[in-house]
Amino acid sequence: MITEKNLNPLSGYGMLVLSFLLLAGAVASMIALYVPVAIILILLLALCLKGSVIVNPNEAVVCTLFGDYKGTVKKHGFQWVNPFYLTKRISLRARNHNGQSLKVNDNIGNPIEIAAVIVWQVQDTAKAVFEVNDYNQYVAIQSEAAVRHLAGCYPYDDFNEHGTAQITLRGGADIVSELLEKELNERLAPAGIKVLEARISHLAYAPEIAGAMLRRQQAAAVVAARRLIVEGAVGMVEMALAKLSEREIVHLDEERKAAMVSNLLVVLCGDKDASPVINAGTLHN
Repeated sequence: MITEKNLNPLSGYGMLVLSFLLLAGAVASMIALYVPVAIILILLLALCLKGSVIVNPNEAVVCTLFGDYKGTVKKHGFQWVNPFYLTKRISLRARNHNGQSLKVNDNIGNPIEIAAVIVWQVQDTAKAVFEVNDYNQYVAIQSEAAVRHLAGCYPYDDFNEHGTAQITLRGGADIVSELLEKELNERLAPAGIKVLEARISHLAYAPEIAGAMLRRQQAAAVVAARRLIVEGAVGMVEMALAKLSEREIVHLDEERKAAMVSNLLVVLCGDKDASPVINAGTLHN
């Protein structure tokens, strides 16, 4: 596997001065009719100009000589390299890959739509150029594969009766992002790519089950709310009976306590406001 090695070029300004001298010498030789000397000087001038390279900030130039990798120039500025080198420019800037929305099945088989935004940059220019055919396409394909694999490893949401799922795509966004970033770095390492950040940008149930899952979520919310209401009502009834007994306001036998508990639970747990009923007799009449 080819790895990046740094290439230290010569300063381009010195070669620029030499180019002016060669140009002046070529012109003087033509005037003096020294044609062979002028041709040689022009060839040398062409070689000097051919080796001049301008490297912008956050940019690298990969150099090869007759199919042999010689190194990468990362020092920005006006540089001069071997004029016989073949050069290829690569941007080292951070880039965004906005993945398309993918339709996949989650861990429990529900069809969902998921997409991710990935921030990446080239770390090893030699691997990016020589180890893969097109590193931009490689990032796109491997990102899609990683998102599909991640979506299949975890459920969209936890609807289990006992809540056994520890990580879900909807509830564990930060953990899922960390796992996606780790997997992408492993997949893109052969191409010399480093993932700086990976986030889920779109997550939803597929249209064919979205309505059913929405009703399921609403039912789960209603059940959870009812459970909380019942727990609170039982606590209030228990407190009421304890206060009545403690202050000896009224003495209730078991039958009257049962009736009181029933009435209080109806009032506290009902969906609608209770309508008061005045009992003019006794509990038994």
